[in-house]
Amino acid sequence: MRDPGRDLSAEARRGWEELTALALDLRWTFDHAEDALWERIEPELWGLTHNAWAVLQTASLTRLHEICTDRELRARATAMIAARRRYLARDTWFARTHPDSPLTAVAYFSLEFMLSEALPIYAGGLGNVAGDQLKAASDLGVPVVGVGLLYQQGYFRQVLEPDGTQRALYPYNDPGQLPVTPVRDASGRWVRLAIPMPGYTVWLRAWQATVGRVRLLLLDSNDPANPPMIRGITSELYGGGPELRLQQEMVLGIAGWRLLDALGIRPEVCHLNEGHAALVVLERARSFMAETGHPFDVALTVTRAGNVFTTHTPVDAGFDRFAPDLVARLLGHYAKKELGLDLTELLALGRARPDDPSEPFNMAYLAARGSGAVNAVSALHARTSRPIFQPIFPRWPEAEVPVVHVTNGVHVPSWDSAPAARLWETACGACPWDGAAVDAAAAIRRLPDEALWRMRTENRRALVRYVRERVARELAAAGAYDGDIAQAREAFDPEALTLGFARRFATYKRPTLLLHDEDRLVRLLTSRERPVQLIVAGKAHPHDREGQALVQAWVRFIRERPEVRSRVAFVGDYDMVLARHLVQGVDVWITTPRRPYEASGTSGMKVLANGGLNLSTLDGWWAEAYAPDLGFALDGADGPDDGPSRDAAEAAALYDRLERDVVPCFYDRDVRGIPVAWLARVRESMARLTLRFSADRTVREYTERHYLPAAAAYRRRASDDAALGRRLTDWRRHLARDFRALRFGAVSVDTAGGHHAFRVELFTGSLDPDAIRVELYADPLDGGPPVRETLVRGARLPGPEPGYVYAARIPATRPAWHYTARAVPAHPDAAIPLEANQILWQR
Repeated sequence: MRDPGRDLSAEARRGWEELTALALDLRWTFDHAEDALWERIEPELWGLTHNAWAVLQTASLTRLHEICTDRELRARATAMIAARRRYLARDTWFARTHPDSPLTAVAYFSLEFMLSEALPIYAGGLGNVAGDQLKAASDLGVPVVGVGLLYQQGYFRQVLEPDGTQRALYPYNDPGQLPVTPVRDASGRWVRLAIPMPGYTVWLRAWQATVGRVRLLLLDSNDPANPPMIRGITSELYGGGPELRLQQEMVLGIAGWRLLDALGIRPEVCHLNEGHAALVVLERARSFMAETGHPFDVALTVTRAGNVFTTHTPVDAGFDRFAPDLVARLLGHYAKKELGLDLTELLALGRARPDDPSEPFNMAYLAARGSGAVNAVSALHARTSRPIFQPIFPRWPEAEVPVVHVTNGVHVPSWDSAPAARLWETACGACPWDGAAVDAAAAIRRLPDEALWRMRTENRRALVRYVRERVARELAAAGAYDGDIAQAREAFDPEALTLGFARRFATYKRPTLLLHDEDRLVRLLTSRERPVQLIVAGKAHPHDREGQALVQAWVRFIRERPEVRSRVAFVGDYDMVLARHLVQGVDVWITTPRRPYEASGTSGMKVLANGGLNLSTLDGWWAEAYAPDLGFALDGADGPDDGPSRDAAEAAALYDRLERDVVPCFYDRDVRGIPVAWLARVRESMARLTLRFSADRTVREYTERHYLPAAAAYRRRASDDAALGRRLTDWRRHLARDFRALRFGAVSVDTAGGHHAFRVELFTGSLDPDAIRVELYADPLDGGPPVRETLVRGARLPGPEPGYVYAARIPATRPAWHYTARAVPAHPDAAIPLEANQILWQR
């Protein structure tokens, strides 16, 4: 870290310290008030990077002295420092709502975090969710600490050749220019972890980023003590092959927990953001073993209660899987020496069929088996995920596979524009994103049309200015003709209806659906009376040839149809800067995933606070959010799920929706030139959806549905020398040994007086009857939940074989033959079937 203090006057030194405190707190990524300060210091660099720390580090000593002694700048900086102190000191939702909570720390493990373009350790949606949830946790006062990796290169940067071929570049992330600092111990020494591996030691350096009240801890293998191959473990995000990925996940899960331990951070809850973080399940159990002397099975029983696993994957193929021999080579020694497990026992934790030696090790299975709760990221995604996880819950109905959902949200202050932020502040009089009791919906509904339209016009004009300059800069860097560069600087109409499509270019997202009928799209874009313009952006993974071909298709379309060049642009190197400008400025955000493969999607949520509308397939979050007065839905079509007929039908529906609904509604103006019907949709979308799909709501939901119960459950299991944990472990051992001996006897039912009276015989063998529950089960009807009725244990059956009569009397609202008797594990402190998946059905 640069320290020019010795070369500055005392007054300038104080100014430098104030600016340093501001620049190293990523709160400036969502505090519009600070933008003017950094822009004033280095306008060009701030405009290109939005990196306050780089601005401060790059300024010359002369400029620093001017800055730190300039009264106006010092006054502005002092005001920002005071605002930061007020933010850190103010009462928070968590402190108000849960003053006596057992929760002191949540460790949030993720392979990527999207906090700022100034810290490029993210690829896309997964990092977006992680970064926005850290920021919301800071706002709400939820005690979260992030754990991730500091990549030397991060995710690739995209360069497009004239024909649309995508090139991947990996610029170096200079830690001195990133808003991070070394983690130091009490003596001031940089914290470095030595992780023993078979035959060698991996040294890991620890860094931290500050996000308001929250710390993000980052591990980095680029330590001089490591050989080149080891230094490259944290080189790229999602680069390399399976071995590099498993090494990165070992650093995240195993070394990440050890870093927390080295810093004295003892989280009750670990939040695993995707299966990449699954190895923390093992290391947390190992740590408990070392502290208490209990064996692995007891340690896992205790610690799993404090683990929460979020899956983002809509297809089984998306899970990380590793070959058994790779797991044996990298984790076999760790399992045997540290966990007391042989390789077969280790592999069984990540397999659906533990005895199948060819089955790979599935990180999502390990995460599920090692957690007390599993959640998807939208209601539809939960339904999609249950069949994916069903292999580890054999014979359980799909509807009962234990995957619930917490729908994602976005950190609104990170994505709203300055005009939108002013409008919300004017309407609400307070910040509605941090749990404040503000009726934001009513406040937004009171806003006049003129105020809404003014905000939308300002946002659209700012987007047009930005895209013109960015595209011109890309053309100049590629050696384009001066005429083409000049044309780019005049492209787009700041008053025209502006559509945006920007996603990861994967086939299921169908980024070229708008190109299905190019002539129809051209007619839409080139209308003189009702002009439409389109901004497209997105990256395809360097190994995804199909996705790269989709990028090329857009570039080819623009190159070969000169009549649309002033109305459509493909903007390269989609990053957080471009995303922010797009979601602030577009009138309509288009998403076209093939249902049901969009787990949640967050890009469309970001337009809500800015008055943008959504036009999307009813998938992910939009399936929950859509109503006709809030935006536009892309009608589904009959046909094969993955066939061209479905895409053709839905492309036609997309054109119809644009031509018949979107464009006319936008251009239908009153005498003031205001689109009243359009703004009615904007107003309702802002009022009803913005808070509902904010990260504030998401983090509060995680806290109350998962973190607080998980913390309490972990403490109960760990207390009194893990007494409850030991009892639960014994209970599970008995189930594993004795459950197979259960068998049903006679089952009878009498129907009279509008009720069914069931009588069920169950022979329990050597199993304690209190360890099981007998139920009647009926399949769901019309999309509702399944029916489960618990039978009451009665008299012991005569004879030498232990058995009991179970009975229940239920309303005869469904035929008796709909119901089947079954026996399942039962324990008041266990999560069933997550911790015990045995089940016996009446034949």
